Amino acid sequence: MGDTARLVNAARAAGLRVATAESCTGGMLAAAITETPGASNVFDWGVVTYSNAAKQALLGVSPATLDAHGAVSVEVAAEMAQGALSASGADIAISITGIAGPGASEYKPEGRVCFGVATAQGCKTELVEFGARGRDTVRALARDHAIAAVIDAITRQDG
Repeated sequence: MGDTARLVNAARAAGLRVATAESCTGGMLAAAITETPGASNVFDWGVVTYSNAAKQALLGVSPATLDAHGAVSVEVAAEMAQGALSASGADIAISITGIAGPGASEYKPEGRVCFGVATAQGCKTELVEFGARGRDTVRALARDHAIAAVIDAITRQDG
């Protein structure tokens, strides 16, 4: 069974709904989840907020947080996940924001991706350095890491 099928089956068994808020992956996580039969039982809301303006307008990310930390930060990932949780009414929301490449920003390296997982119990964040492995690889690794993070959150909620 693939990881997205594990995610869908675990969420369905636990009676949990999942939402996504994506930036650098551009909807790849939502697409992976919805490719799985039975996804409609656990997923009904996802958003791609590629720009800072979209992060603010759709997820309530604070301009002050963006100014202080930049879009690729655990602080912004947390606000994205919390905004998605609040807006969607889901039980678990996952966010992804990063630099897929090619190239780094002035201050942050290519392959840096930040994740947030929000539940009613709070928000867990993580920064992962995938390295300068190319845009397609970084995006795929970020998607897969997010799937694993959601499975972990489902396990914590269920158990």
